Amino acid sequence: MSAIRAALTFDAEHPDRPATDGNADRLLDELDRLSVRASFFIQGRWAEAYPSTARRIVAAGHLVGSHSHYHVRMPLLTADGLATDVRDAEEAIREHAGVDPRPWFRCPFGAGADDPILVGRLAALGYREVGWHVSPEDWNPSNTAADVIRTVVDGVLEHGDGAVVLHHTWPDQTLAAIPEIVSRLRGSGVTLVGLDELPDVPGLRVEPQIVGKP
Repeated sequence: MSAIRAALTFDAEHPDRPATDGNADRLLDELDRLSVRASFFIQGRWAEAYPSTARRIVAAGHLVGSHSHYHVRMPLLTADGLATDVRDAEEAIREHAGVDPRPWFRCPFGAGADDPILVGRLAALGYREVGWHVSPEDWNPSNTAADVIRTVVDGVLEHGDGAVVLHHTWPDQTLAAIPEIVSRLRGSGVTLVGLDELPDVPGLRVEPQIVGKP
């Protein structure tokens, strides 16, 4: 059987649904206990609000990318607005997490990830937009931990080598699901790695576009 690698990725952002405070730190505890290296897309304002957690992500050896500053849908921004948001996030992540998030970027909600002009503007700022293959929609409170486990495990095994999974740091069901996800994937021969350990990641690849035009 060919080796299967998969990347668990987490968007670190302010929750927009009810969630237990401190879940991001508990998630880091679990990943450390399970010896999993993951990838985190950090929102700039979240890093400002939780600097100790942001630094824990880096100290644990996880890969860090940017998830914008204000978590706005990027297509709503002008080119200047997009550049300002991305640079503000980069500055906040550098200051509070202690690492440069480039070249990794994930558009909030995935909005604009399929727009060659927008992705090209991100490229001009030094970023490559990263999508995903598997999403359990863990942000949806109607999805239980069992739902999250089933969707992730089945999705990774169906996709095969190079699968990228989208999670968030704040949902209660994500925290509850991670140990079983890791156990089942490893039991199926899957190696969990950072995005930088995959041969390729999902997302458009386009030429950099001029930044600062409407």
